Amino acid sequence: MKLYTEKALNLAQMRGANYCDIRIVDIHREALRVKNGELGSLRQKSQLGFGVRVLINGAWGYASSSDLNMEEVQRITVQACEIAKASSLLMDIPVDLVKEPAYLDFWQTPYQIDPFKVPMGKKLELLYTIDKLLMAKQITSRESSMEFVNEHKWFASSEGSFIEQNILRSGGGFSCTSSGNGDSQIRSYPSSFGGQYKSMGYELIESLHLLDHAERIREESIALLSADPTPSGKKDLVIMGNQMELQIHESVGHPTELDRVLGYEANFAGTSFATTEKLNKYRYGSDLVNLVADNTVPTGLATQGYDDDGVKAQRWHIVQNGILSGYMTNRETACQIGQSSSKGCNRAEDFTHIPITRIANLSLMPGKDTLESLIAGIDDGILVDTNKSWSIDQKRLNFQFGCEIAWEIKKGKLGKILKNPIYQGITPEFWASCDGIANHEYWDLWGVMNCGKGQPGQTGYMSHGSSPARFRQVNMGG
Repeated sequence: MKLYTEKALNLAQMRGANYCDIRIVDIHREALRVKNGELGSLRQKSQLGFGVRVLINGAWGYASSSDLNMEEVQRITVQACEIAKASSLLMDIPVDLVKEPAYLDFWQTPYQIDPFKVPMGKKLELLYTIDKLLMAKQITSRESSMEFVNEHKWFASSEGSFIEQNILRSGGGFSCTSSGNGDSQIRSYPSSFGGQYKSMGYELIESLHLLDHAERIREESIALLSADPTPSGKKDLVIMGNQMELQIHESVGHPTELDRVLGYEANFAGTSFATTEKLNKYRYGSDLVNLVADNTVPTGLATQGYDDDGVKAQRWHIVQNGILSGYMTNRETACQIGQSSSKGCNRAEDFTHIPITRIANLSLMPGKDTLESLIAGIDDGILVDTNKSWSIDQKRLNFQFGCEIAWEIKKGKLGKILKNPIYQGITPEFWASCDGIANHEYWDLWGVMNCGKGQPGQTGYMSHGSSPARFRQVNMGG
């Protein structure tokens, strides 16, 4: 691979590039799905290619190809340089990059069992067994799935870096839908939208104990058909970890991507209320609220040795003791607000895309409570679990989330099941109402495999850690 990278870097500099990098990416994917007793899909896909990024006269140029050979590397490098020169003619503000060290390194996801070497029959047997356990008269749809992604990439820059990384991600889960009385209700495990994902091997699937939870999830789906609707009005709220995942993602992750804050996404996805003059001053939440970005945390989907700028992975506060304390940055955006280094958040979906700022692994740090003490502190409230729907405005201020299931809380005790829970809030007011977070024994990382961003759109991976948390007087209902 070094011959290819050296060719691109030397040629780009000969053609006037102030900076150049090349990423060679080899991705293998496997996805299995069983639906209603039948094989819904079985996809195995490999994708090898490279992308060259150059900076000329203060403007970026990027080009890519799936044909990895020396002649094509030369052609794509020239094309990237021509794009940069053309872009510089329309440039408003020249791109500048903060200085970063060069690295020669290899990094790999720690894992125990290579999922691509686990026999296909063993994987399908588990999915079919789950499907049978989910069967019941009132269950009208059943789905179980697994997915595995191995991303092997090489990064080299004109500043002297040569970094090889081998990143492995695994995940799976199941859901079932019940129907009756003019209603339908879905329940999922371990989480909605495909289940739980982590940077691990097949040992993740084994650790989820999917078979042990299938019958419970089936019965909860059926019970929801006859459950009372979740009442409207102001209620104290306990949110379980797999719903906190999306709460963190939408109301803290996206609004603190610095490119969004600076207006780079204004025409497509919106802007952010967390503007730069608020840094280290603005109250984002209560004193209990500590949200930490960490691309070094074990099993996080964004965990790797280096980002696609070649910046080393790191850990930092986004919100510290309730105060806005940081952003997700890359080398370009960090420079724009006068920071001396990047936080290493530049990532691309694959070689066909230019890297952009992505949410890091972002987690709510655990508190001192237990789940029981959070519930015991509520006289009249609701516990919600598992995301079902979400909506948030263009500045990431006003939001509404729906969950699959809820339980009534009366006088410090869990009561009956409730269906169709919806809660609403304004981001800083909501986080300011947090007065209890369960301890580390309840904490887990929850993986997001479908975060969309950019024009043209890219999918990004990241994780959000949380334990159950309590919020006071949250608006419930449609």
